[in-house]
Amino acid sequence: MPFNPNPRFEEHAVRAGNFLTRLVRRIEGFWQRVTDGIAVQELWSQFRSEARASYSLYTREIDWEALRKETRGRRFRKTTSALFWALLMKLSPARRVFLLIALVFAIIALVNSQVLISVSNSHRNYEVNPPNNFLSVLIAVAGLLFLLALELADRITMKRDLEIARDIQRWLVPAVPPVVPGAEIAFISRPANTVGGDYYDAFLRPSPDSSPDSKRLLLVVADVAGKSVPAALLMATLQASVRTLAEINTSLLELVEGLNRYACAHSLGGSRFTTGFFAEFDPGSGELAYVRAGHEKPILRRASGSLERLETGDLPLGISAGAKFTRGVITMGARDLLVIFTDGLIEAVNDAEQEFGEARVLEVVKSSDTAGAQGTLQNLLSTVDSFVGHARRHDDITCLLLRTG
Repeated sequence: MPFNPNPRFEEHAVRAGNFLTRLVRRIEGFWQRVTDGIAVQELWSQFRSEARASYSLYTREIDWEALRKETRGRRFRKTTSALFWALLMKLSPARRVFLLIALVFAIIALVNSQVLISVSNSHRNYEVNPPNNFLSVLIAVAGLLFLLALELADRITMKRDLEIARDIQRWLVPAVPPVVPGAEIAFISRPANTVGGDYYDAFLRPSPDSSPDSKRLLLVVADVAGKSVPAALLMATLQASVRTLAEINTSLLELVEGLNRYACAHSLGGSRFTTGFFAEFDPGSGELAYVRAGHEKPILRRASGSLERLETGDLPLGISAGAKFTRGVITMGARDLLVIFTDGLIEAVNDAEQEFGEARVLEVVKSSDTAGAQGTLQNLLSTVDSFVGHARRHDDITCLLLRTG
């Protein structure tokens, strides 16, 4: 006799199946919204990087040498105390008090948690009053969530301001390379934070030693000491100074000396110095004159495949107002490539705290002999990204490449 299922049972089964399907979709949608579609492994890598960076922030002022002389117990207590005070003092006074109140209620909830404590030698049992304990837990959790909401509100406001500052900073540097007959230019800048202290520029200006119609390409890559907002503000003033001095009929040396005097007047006693590489390229003759002020030595890849470094250099800007700078000169032949970069490229580190290093930069530049300026730049970026992985960026990365036709 054939089996005839109950129609009502089938209806309930279909409803249950539809409910489970909708539930799974909602869970997937919720997870997608929370994670932005990032894989779990990548999320974990990001969490580790952020946790490591936060730990470095809070432990920066701890005297580890003194703690090593303590016993293990005292070392643990002093480290815990130092971390607590480092966290507490980064809040406003009102929020410090609020956090302490929430922690007091959390401790009360922990002490009065609903447990049965059995002491074998006295046979005594202790129980708590659940409503009182629940109230303590509720106050502690609500207090911590409210404090978190206040900190998030501050962060959102600051993030909005930083995004505006980032847009302004992008306006200060060229979005596309200038058109120079017989030359290819490529550049990119990646700030470690929303804004950074790296500056690059490339534009044509009248040659001070030739006819008014003669143009030379001015190339600038600079790195202001420090990170984030303070460095970004000084980067903006440096950009304005470069553009102003470039409009005057001055030589490259006079331009750099003028920048140095300005940097010294605003360097806070030398604590805000700036490294920079400044070059003028003559498209007609292939001559490139440069001044290297404490900056990383650029790489020159000849068409033959050999690599050279632009060694001539002096002090960074902002150290000494009377500093004298040396002008170096090279001649670039057809299909030669000049690679200018900031130290953020070679000092990029992975999760194992290993630096990318100059050797890898040289290897990528040498192996990209068939690529142009843009192709070599992409090879550099993809290689450093693969090396760093999901580790947190600690410094800005800026590269500017010039290849002759």
